[in-house]
Amino acid sequence: MASSEEVVDVEVARRKMKEWREEGYRNSDEVVEFGECLLLEHGNKLGDELWTIHEQVFVAALDSGRLDLATSCLRALNKQFPRSLRVKKLRGMRLEALEDWENAKKIYENILAEDPANLIVRKRCIAVTKAQNNPYETVKELTEYLDVFMSDQEAWMELADLYISLQEYHKAAFCLEELILTHPHNHLYHQRYAEIHYTIGTSDSIELSRKYFAQAYKLDPNNIRALYGLFLCFSSQNSNMKSNPKSKKNNTRYSHWAAQEIIEKYSTERHGKSAEQMSALEHMFDSMQLSLPTNIPE
Repeated sequence: MASSEEVVDVEVARRKMKEWREEGYRNSDEVVEFGECLLLEHGNKLGDELWTIHEQVFVAALDSGRLDLATSCLRALNKQFPRSLRVKKLRGMRLEALEDWENAKKIYENILAEDPANLIVRKRCIAVTKAQNNPYETVKELTEYLDVFMSDQEAWMELADLYISLQEYHKAAFCLEELILTHPHNHLYHQRYAEIHYTIGTSDSIELSRKYFAQAYKLDPNNIRALYGLFLCFSSQNSNMKSNPKSKKNNTRYSHWAAQEIIEKYSTERHGKSAEQMSALEHMFDSMQLSLPTNIPE
């Protein structure tokens, strides 16, 4: 008969494992530590939860480089559920850990032949292609995936990042447009869209960038990156030789405003900045701003 202290320890471990599963924590080392103890020493006390913990420990073991433990968990799951597509997916993940991309992809394709709407397995297929450092094929697979699962924000951002890495900025901007349409109040999407257009660098793109940096800052007044983007846009527009004198004056005023806002926010919150760092920040902004022309009529 187990001691009362041992029972408490088992229950604490089970509770922690359940909490981590439900909250989606990927603290793999802790999961391996608690989970391996539960499986080896208290497996007969876990009931049906035994198999859930096997799967949880399997994934954590792959993250932690414990291929021996992952293989042990997979062997137990495969014995208990020999025809399970879920277990078959785990076999593919183990092959990924071994960098056996070809056979992992075959397993995932076999699963999709039986279950075409399997979202997780479709994502694993994309992950395999990405791991092989094949960006164009990854773009192709992500595009096909988004034709079916258009509301997947993570996939749109992944596709945007791939286009940026390929310097296809207009296509990256399209991805952010899709996200802004469905999530208009997410300031990070507006900010990202503005950054892409600032990178494109044409007059029209800088103007669009300025508008979206402004919207990002409106949605989140603490977004210093959006403020800095505004400063850069105003400064860039001010350096445009085709700008009329009134626009140059306004841009200088607004860039000065953005710089002062950034300095004020850093001064208020400090963010661990020393007096010397604050002085350097102010000097940087001063050196980047153009002098206000003196011959511009009001």
